[in-house]
Amino acid sequence: MSKKIAAALCTLLGTLILVAVIAACLAITVPKLLGYEVYHIVSGSMEPEIPVGSVIYVDATLPEDMVQQDIIAFWREEAVVAHRVVENRVIEGELITKGDANEQEDISPVAYRDVIGKVTRHIPYLGAMLVLFATTVGKVYVIAFAACGAMLNILGSRIRHRARTGDGAENYR
Repeated sequence: MSKKIAAALCTLLGTLILVAVIAACLAITVPKLLGYEVYHIVSGSMEPEIPVGSVIYVDATLPEDMVQQDIIAFWREEAVVAHRVVENRVIEGELITKGDANEQEDISPVAYRDVIGKVTRHIPYLGAMLVLFATTVGKVYVIAFAACGAMLNILGSRIRHRARTGDGAENYR
């Protein structure tokens, strides 16, 4: 009976690991294939709406079409910022923005040329995976984690097979 439990646990754990890796990869790569930009939120300026550590999906949208209350992503110096539109100044070609957690509007308006697009959705906590996938070491860890899941599935299958056939380690020399 204990071999059956060990086999089931190995298979379950291996499957959970593989599903987690696949789900994280799909959540990052599929939106990119569909034309979305994917970014990691590192500051609390949009909390509680978008928590730190979230991943945001940004759809390319013309700045002229953005309206008050849209959450947009834009370039500010070397960083991507996600804030809410307070006002769209079409004639000036700029947007006035504000982070939900900030008391005041942003000091500088956002020029249309700096707009990336409109934030269409976000997933909390997935940002850590995005950061992990962006580094070589992180990619190695993800591959190793997936390999562990596959090996646990193989181990579960072998334990199950030996439990059925009665073929134990004592039969090997």
